[in-house]
Amino acid sequence: MNRRTTPVNRRIALTAAVTLTAGLALTACGGGDSAPQLKVSDPYMPQPVTQSMAGAYFVIKNSGGTADKLTSVTSDLSKDITIHKTVGNKMEQVNSLPVPANGELTLGPGGNHLMFMGLSKKPAEGQTVTIKLHFATAAPITVQVPVKATGYTPKH
Repeated sequence: MNRRTTPVNRRIALTAAVTLTAGLALTACGGGDSAPQLKVSDPYMPQPVTQSMAGAYFVIKNSGGTADKLTSVTSDLSKDITIHKTVGNKMEQVNSLPVPANGELTLGPGGNHLMFMGLSKKPAEGQTVTIKLHFATAAPITVQVPVKATGYTPKH
């Protein structure tokens, strides 16, 4: 069978070659994205008033080109640690919080935060609580969280 090269066949072949080359280039470099690059800053826990509950706040910065999610938190301070967001004036428990690509997730009073229920001990101002943050994609991050006076406000 003798196939004639026509302008239409050449255009189809050229389009296929360009598409294949672009697809391979995007695959090789991950489409321009890089894995999440997470770093925690400004962690603190207001000194709990009682041994029944505490909150923790910090900022997770993602310098990577791919978003991630904070999915859970573990600590010796409590076996019951939940992730919350505030919608209007209501606190709502969620399964995860997004950490945007090239962005940050801020946990602070009146917004996103962690709740520690049924504390194993009541930490005092000046002490440090160790927590481990777990993500959908990135490796867990262990954070030393200083306990601050109840009225402490971070200087961002």
